[in-house]
Amino acid sequence: MKVDKARIGDAQRMHELVNSFADKGEMLPRALSEMYENLRDYFVVRDTGDQLVACGALHISWADLAEVRAVAVSEDKQGQGLGSLVVEACLNEARELGIPTVFCLTYKPGFFEKHGFCLVDKMELPRKVWSECYACPKFPDCDEVALIFRFESSKEPGVGH
Repeated sequence: MKVDKARIGDAQRMHELVNSFADKGEMLPRALSEMYENLRDYFVVRDTGDQLVACGALHISWADLAEVRAVAVSEDKQGQGLGSLVVEACLNEARELGIPTVFCLTYKPGFFEKHGFCLVDKMELPRKVWSECYACPKFPDCDEVALIFRFESSKEPGVGH
């Protein structure tokens, strides 16, 4: 299986996939309108039958910062490295775009640590990161864990690992 950029026809399935985990409290919910508005941020993995089985996004926050978000893998396809494929695609795109730092907010920090992300205090993230938090049902009591990935060649000041 390979990673592709999402297409317009993928939004509904991405929404279902992400929100199936949100319903269990394993990630935050995403509105279908948000999936459409940010479709170009998303990567997807399809199985041999062309069924979407994994997704995730790289969302640019600023010139030097992007977020990996909404990484989800169908329960019947977990443990096959599909989430890793999506995260690696996001990191590769960040590198290609010249973005030196990538962060994520997650309930599964161990997964992201396997990809070189390091734990960081959420309060060390720039305020720009929190722009959509006001719409979150858990605001202001965020219980996600923040992690940062910094490319080796980056010598930018600020949060790092």
